[in-house]
Amino acid sequence: MEALLPNGSIVLLKGGNKRLMIYGRKQIVTGEGNEETQKESIAGTMFDYLGVPYPEGYINQDYAYVFNHSDIIDIIFRGYEDEEEEDFQEILKKA
Repeated sequence: MEALLPNGSIVLLKGGNKRLMIYGRKQIVTGEGNEETQKESIAGTMFDYLGVPYPEGYINQDYAYVFNHSDIIDIIFRGYEDEEEEDFQEILKKA
């Protein structure tokens, strides 16, 4: 798999009609605070990304979405990358 996209990237997911902004990577769903059966069934699962609607940003946890790189059909904008991001990408590869 290629390197994960940096935070701040804007993407469109398969079957989606709303763009998402990535603000977290390598996220594990805990299931805490959710009574929904669907979220409980994915508890303990690691996802590549955590995103929020763009341009709104974080509204509340009901509008925060976990997804994998394979779910992305279009990269609208690639987030900021520098030496610190490159170093972090090396850590992510080991996770």
